[in-house]
Amino acid sequence: MFTAEEKRRRYLLVEAALAEAEGELGLIPAEAAAEIARVARTITLDPARLGVRIAAHGHTMMALVEELAEAVGEHGGWVHWGATTQNIQQTGDILILRDVHDAVRNSVREALVALADLAECTAAMPMPGRTHWQHAVPITFGLKAAAWADQFTRHLERLDELRPRLLRSMTGGAAGTFASFGERGPALQARVAEILGLSPMPVPSRAIVDHLAEFVLLLGLISATAQSVAEEVQLLNTPEIGEAHEAIPAGQVGSSTMPQKRVAPHVGVLIIAAATARAAAPLALEAMLQSHEVDGTRSVMMDRALEQAGTHTMQALDALVPLIQRLEVDPGRMRENLGLTKGLINAEAAMLALADALGRQEAHHVVHHAVERVNAEGLSFADALLADERVAAVLTAEQIDALLDPANYTGLSEQIAREAARSARAAASA
Repeated sequence: MFTAEEKRRRYLLVEAALAEAEGELGLIPAEAAAEIARVARTITLDPARLGVRIAAHGHTMMALVEELAEAVGEHGGWVHWGATTQNIQQTGDILILRDVHDAVRNSVREALVALADLAECTAAMPMPGRTHWQHAVPITFGLKAAAWADQFTRHLERLDELRPRLLRSMTGGAAGTFASFGERGPALQARVAEILGLSPMPVPSRAIVDHLAEFVLLLGLISATAQSVAEEVQLLNTPEIGEAHEAIPAGQVGSSTMPQKRVAPHVGVLIIAAATARAAAPLALEAMLQSHEVDGTRSVMMDRALEQAGTHTMQALDALVPLIQRLEVDPGRMRENLGLTKGLINAEAAMLALADALGRQEAHHVVHHAVERVNAEGLSFADALLADERVAAVLTAEQIDALLDPANYTGLSEQIAREAARSARAAASA
């Protein structure tokens, strides 16, 4: 989408729309408008010849206008009438960004459907919840998938909210005053936008680029969520955890010397692409600092930020969808990991059960003492609790076993996962 050839094709579409609108409004002769529009939409440019012109002028748009004018022939003098380079370039780039927006939106929808399936099929699958890299309380894998889906649901909302702000055509002339078009300037801008399927800028200032920066930042948000999913899969795939991994195609190897290595094919690509997309955000914000009515240097910065963010966000999303679809989870390993701390992962459940009889603070003190014995003496958490008279007076061994069963303390994980799956599917189908 961002190749020089594709950009020039979009610029010619804008030139065609400009001529068509100017002809309708009487700014240029109707026959000239018709010929310019026809040629601009059908011309095949000679890259070598155009390159010579660009080298001579040091200005891409001037070379393009001359090529178009010569191809138009006797009406060539009406090409690019009253417009300035950024009118054509920024509007043409918006046509590209419309395609980028559509592609990103479609990929986010695909990710949501895949995440909905994942959340639903693992909604009741217990696993260790982890905070600050330590076991916290039990959750289900479905809850983890629900958290990913919830973020992408909002990204889809953000894309839809941004679309009308992003897809704006600018035809205000050299400084956005319509001076070269006169009183018909606003009508011309509105008609050019209509022909191209865009909306006109209320204030056609070339210094207004916040909507472009907003798109870059949104792509950064989407990339960050995609990378978060990939890095979580990378962590869960380690031999020490082993709870989830991407299916490895037959014959694929992870190392030239270590046959045992399992390297997820999409994780690395995704992380690199997402990080590169996010790195465009500071550049886009820098490009918003326009001087006077336009700053050409900052305009180039914005072009590069948009291209970098758009290209690499799509690359990240292209890796994310198959990663989710091919994700394999290991409930047996999750059960093993839930037992690593000998019941301590359910310490909160024990504390709350004791709090009814002992009060919350005393219950916390009692349970903390039992935790210290587990860590120091190697006891199971159940035995450490029963060894305390204050606990034995309140809870039986059977009650403690039930309290320390991780499957009994996942809260509303399953419900949340299923609700998130429904919401994700609804958002993806809207």
